[in-house]
Amino acid sequence: MVERLIIDRLGHRGDGVVDGSDGPIYVPGTLPGETVEVEPVPGHPDRRHLLNVEKPSAQRIAPICPHFGVCGGCALQHWASAPYRAWKRDVVVTTLRQAGIEAPVGALIDAHGDGRRRVVFHARRGTHDVLEVGFSAARAHQVITIDRCPILAKSLDGALAAAWAIAEVLGPTKKPLDVQATATDTGLDIDVRGSGPLTPQMMIALSRIAVRHDLARLTRQGELIAQNRAPTLQIGKAAVALPPAAFLQATTEGEAVLARLVLAACGNSKTVADLFSGVGPFALRLAENARVTAIDNDDDAIAALRQAAAAPGLKPVVAERRDLFRNPLIGEELKRFDAVVFDPPRQGAAAQSRLIASSAVPVVVAVSCNASTFARDVRALIDGGYRLGTVVPIDQFRYTPHVEVVARLGKS
Repeated sequence: MVERLIIDRLGHRGDGVVDGSDGPIYVPGTLPGETVEVEPVPGHPDRRHLLNVEKPSAQRIAPICPHFGVCGGCALQHWASAPYRAWKRDVVVTTLRQAGIEAPVGALIDAHGDGRRRVVFHARRGTHDVLEVGFSAARAHQVITIDRCPILAKSLDGALAAAWAIAEVLGPTKKPLDVQATATDTGLDIDVRGSGPLTPQMMIALSRIAVRHDLARLTRQGELIAQNRAPTLQIGKAAVALPPAAFLQATTEGEAVLARLVLAACGNSKTVADLFSGVGPFALRLAENARVTAIDNDDDAIAALRQAAAAPGLKPVVAERRDLFRNPLIGEELKRFDAVVFDPPRQGAAAQSRLIASSAVPVVVAVSCNASTFARDVRALIDGGYRLGTVVPIDQFRYTPHVEVVARLGKS
């Protein structure tokens, strides 16, 4: 059954929303004010599939990618830059307000830079056993085969071709594969997940692919298959030897912007805790002026950070492996720091935030990729007596609803 709807607004996931009497209806690929023809999505009474834009918005533009609308990677390539940027900033404003937080929110900083420096390609056997390599469809398990992706950095050139070659070699395993590619200073670092045990013949074939595609390193679930060069990344004064499938900020510019804001917020602090530190994008830069304690639950990340921290020109860095969800720092441990920086995964850091809130740490710098958990954690800090400064939204996930946020909180 075809319906005609007028889109009222955009939701926090980037879908058009119609505010009906029975609740909201979500229509991906639409913009506020548009008149559209839609059909029901089986099993999802609150969702509709877009058939036709009968009356387009003046803000609608042509997407930059031919796969847009089918591939699930981007949600908003069809929207002009100015309203898109205003909406993304407003996501942060609205989320804070819903948590009872009234704070100044800065202008959205564009941190897309050259584009994404890490990507995960999916490889599956589709209809008639045809190999498909690409990205997941929107809200579906189907793989959309792609020939290019315009949001990837030039440093990832060759990653898709390598992923295809790897998938063809591992095709006989009949298993769904995930191929993670990271652009490093020394070339592509690729880790393969989901293949199961490899035969000697497959190992030889994969080693040849690493040579043919000039990969810095090729691993399977972290286990080395071939290495032509050690994958490294320069962070401040230190060169970090990256673990396989290491977590990094999505873009080089995103890391630089976040680090600049974190360092400015820490000011002249002489002892800093960097919680959920990863391989040290903040810790290694902070260590140019402060003694740093860096903590993360990832053994490999901490080992890489510990090694990199030996670079000349850095003050001492203590890198510690610790599960901050189960074993957060307590008041006695926190009191030795002038500043605490925390940048947790999307689920936030509820337990750690509550303990920081009851501490006397003068400066707290909150970094997050999830506005909702950021607001929850900051609410705990405010309730503990901290004063929230300007919240800065950062867009390194262009065309998606995801937004990074950074804020400084102080306590006398």
